[in-house]
Amino acid sequence: MVIIVKGSIHDRGVEDLLKWIEAKNIKVMVQEGVQKTIFGLIGDTTALDIDAIKSFSAVEDVKRIQEPYKKANRKMHMKDTVINVGGYKIGGGNFQIIAGPCSVESKEQICSIAKAVKKAGANLMRGGAFKPRTSPYAFQGLKAEGIEYLKEAKKITGMPIVTELMSLSDLDCFNDVDVIQVGARNMQNFSMLKELGKCNKPILLKRGLANTIEELLMSAEYIMAGGNDNVILCERGIRTFEQATRNTLDISAIPVLKEKTHLPIIVDPSHASGISSLVEPLALAAVAAGADGLIIEVHNNPSCALCDGAQSLDIPSFEKLAGKIFKVRECMLSFKNAL
Repeated sequence: MVIIVKGSIHDRGVEDLLKWIEAKNIKVMVQEGVQKTIFGLIGDTTALDIDAIKSFSAVEDVKRIQEPYKKANRKMHMKDTVINVGGYKIGGGNFQIIAGPCSVESKEQICSIAKAVKKAGANLMRGGAFKPRTSPYAFQGLKAEGIEYLKEAKKITGMPIVTELMSLSDLDCFNDVDVIQVGARNMQNFSMLKELGKCNKPILLKRGLANTIEELLMSAEYIMAGGNDNVILCERGIRTFEQATRNTLDISAIPVLKEKTHLPIIVDPSHASGISSLVEPLALAAVAAGADGLIIEVHNNPSCALCDGAQSLDIPSFEKLAGKIFKVRECMLSFKNAL
C-alpha cells in the first residue's frame, strides 16, 4: 500500500498518521520529495481500512499495490536510482558500457583487453574468474587467480571490476571486486541473494533464462530487503522455441521494467544471441529502447577464446560498435529533448 501525504514528514498531521500506522505493526518506508511525501507500507495491509486512512487530514491519496515487490517498485520510489561504481554512474540518465572477455585467461590477456575497451569508450571492465559451464569438462575459469589478474588490470586502467559470483563459499575472494554479478543460473538462489543483501557492493542481477519480469524483480527485492539497494538489473535474453539464436533478447523488457521499477537496467547482447554478428544490432536496439547500459563480451582473439568465442567481438569490432552506440544515444537524447 502507498499513501501520498501532504507536507513534510515533520508536520504534526503527518507524524500522527505515521504513529497510527506503526502502531499496527506495519513498517513504513518514507520517500520525501519536494512537494509530496510518500509512505510505502510493508507488511500485511489487508486489514487496513482505506477510508480510515483517508480520514487523516494529511492524506492526499491512498493506493493499494498489487505487486508483491515493494522496495523495487517505482510506485514506492518514483525517482530513478543511480548506482555509483567507482565514480561512474548507471541509471537516471547515466549510461555505461561494461566490456571485457567472457573468461580471464591470463594477466596479459585481461590487461590488454581492458586497455583497448577503455580507449574505445567502456568505463567498466567485465571478466569471468569463476565460470558456470554447462559441461563439467569445459574451462571453469582461473578462480581466485583470475580475480588477481582483474585487480592488476584495474591498477593499470582504473576501470572498476564486474565479475560473477557462483557460490557464497567464494565470497571472500570478492572483497576488491566493484560489482558482484549474479548470473542467470543463480537469479533465484535465494540464500545467495539474502547474503548479498548484507553487503554494500552494487549487485548486477541477471534475468534467468526462463524467468518472468516479476520474478526478476522479486529476486531484486530479496537483495534490497536485506538492506542493499544498489541493484542493477540485466536483461540477457530468455529461452524460447527459437533455435536461430542462443536466447531471445526481450527488448520489450526494457520499457516494461522502466515502468515497474526505479532500478537501472542494462542489456547483455552477447549472451542474448550467442552470435557475434548479432551483437551490434541488438546493442543498438537496446540503446534505442532506453537501456541504462550494455555489458559486452570482447576478446583479443575470439577464435582462440577458452569460453564463448562465438559471441565475442574482437577489438576493432568493439571500437566500431562503441562509436555507433554513442551516436545512437546522442540521437535519442536529442529526440527526447525536442519533445
